[in-house]
Amino acid sequence: MSVDRWSTKRAQAGVRLNAGTTLVAPAAKSRVSGNGSITNALTVDVEDYFQVSAFADAIDRKDWDNHDCRVEENVNNILQLLDAHGVHATFFTLGWVGHRYPDLLRKIVAEGHELASHGQNHIRVGEQSPDEFRADIRGAKHLLEDIAGVSVRGYRAASFSIGRETLWAFDILAEEGYAYSSSIYPIHHDLYGMPEAPRHAFRTGADNDLVEIPISTVRLAGRNLPCGGGGYFRLMPYPLARWALRHVNQSSGQPCVFYFHPWEIDPGQPRIPGVSLKTRTRHYLNLNKMERRLQRLLSDFSWDRIDAIFLGPEAVA
Repeated sequence: MSVDRWSTKRAQAGVRLNAGTTLVAPAAKSRVSGNGSITNALTVDVEDYFQVSAFADAIDRKDWDNHDCRVEENVNNILQLLDAHGVHATFFTLGWVGHRYPDLLRKIVAEGHELASHGQNHIRVGEQSPDEFRADIRGAKHLLEDIAGVSVRGYRAASFSIGRETLWAFDILAEEGYAYSSSIYPIHHDLYGMPEAPRHAFRTGADNDLVEIPISTVRLAGRNLPCGGGGYFRLMPYPLARWALRHVNQSSGQPCVFYFHPWEIDPGQPRIPGVSLKTRTRHYLNLNKMERRLQRLLSDFSWDRIDAIFLGPEAVA
């Protein structure tokens, strides 16, 4: 996709433009592992099963505390899995989770992972006014930093909800001290997606240095196809997922950005009544296979935290 097309879309959305969108050459582009492969970015969206956007019509936020919370145990299992493979990752964490499990945040940081923000209460960007969004990302950042004692530089919107109608969020993120966002999935989807966005990391405007780091897609037959994790990773056969990630590395020379959730390794989680067949299928499909697939993924590719890859080693020090 051309920079001109991206600039046109931003203009249609009423967003200030720079002289042309600048694609970012990540620090990992020239950094390879011992086997010669590119180091990719592994990310975890730290939210519990009852907090996903797909269940919003069935579960009111005011009732979250009434549900069996399993996020602490699941994150601890993920930490053990990563430690066994010698991998560091970025944990985009809800302020709601951090407030209730402060020791979990400290453990994430103590084990060498990046702590980043997922907002306070998993509210999609388009459901907030700019002032509400600012309060949300400011509150989450301060809470996570106060608990963990580290600077929080990254943000991921609930359900990848920065898109063509909410590009104003980038300026607010920069003003609130964030260095990067990973909030766009450049695909067609009924709940999110911005397929016209750049597929690789880019600077978001002339007035700030904020970098947007999209979830990875593979370009086939003129379309962006998802390969960066989540339900798609559980749906497709693992060899196909592995091929797609390798194709991105080899065809573009760029690192992949992969994500998953703690509830995805928890096939024993409670089932939510009153949701559609499509939602049930998306959420529960192949949960019993996810941990084994992650083990293969961690073995087949080189991984690191987002800040180390896209902001450089000095960001981790």
